[in-house]
Formats: sequence, C-alpha cells, structure tokens
Amino acid sequence: MSRRKGEITPATIDRMYPHQVALLAELSLGKLGAEQDAFCHGKRLLRCERMHFIFHEDRHYNVHCFATKAHAETFMEKYGGEPFDPKERGKGVNWNRWYRNQAKPE
Repeated sequence: MSRRKGEITPATIDRMYPHQVALLAELSLGKLGAEQDAFCHGKRLLRCERMHFIFHEDRHYNVHCFATKAHAETFMEKYGGEPFDPKERGKGVNWNRWYRNQAKPE
C-alpha cells in the first residue's frame, strides 16, 4: 500500500489519536458530516482530520480519532457512536474489518 508524501500513516494516527469512536457511516455523510466538523472545531476538540473506515457485519463505520478521552466522550455524547479499539482492526487485506468482541483470524 502506498501513501502520499507527508500523509500520516494509520500507525501514527493510532499513536497520536488513541481515543477513537466508531460511528455508522450514514450518520457522518453530507450535512451531518459538516455539522460534526463544525462541532469539533467550535469546541476545539483535538481530532485527526484524516478518518478511516471499517465494517462489521455488513455495516460501515467512520472512525473519528481524538487525542484525549474527554474529547472522544464529548463527541459521543453529541453524536453517539461507540469506542473503537485499534487492536480490533484487521491486518493485511482485511485492514478495514472490525473484529469486535471476537478473535481475529491469523
């Protein structure tokens, strides 16, 4: 997998923004996504501009990454979602799978 020069890697995102929230993708599209961006900017929440996407049981999620637990909780209070642990993300070709509460295949 290649990346653009200057773009931070998923591993760097996990280190710098360890408090992550998985929100159903349909709740982050269009005007709702713009509203979430404005909310985070207005509240000065330290959120990574680059999100990533995962899926679990045929449902797609946007993962919003925050620097502090308090910021992630503020976001969840307003928009819902649930905590996402990067250790539950798939590896290799399954990098976008969410193995929530289940064992990952090797």
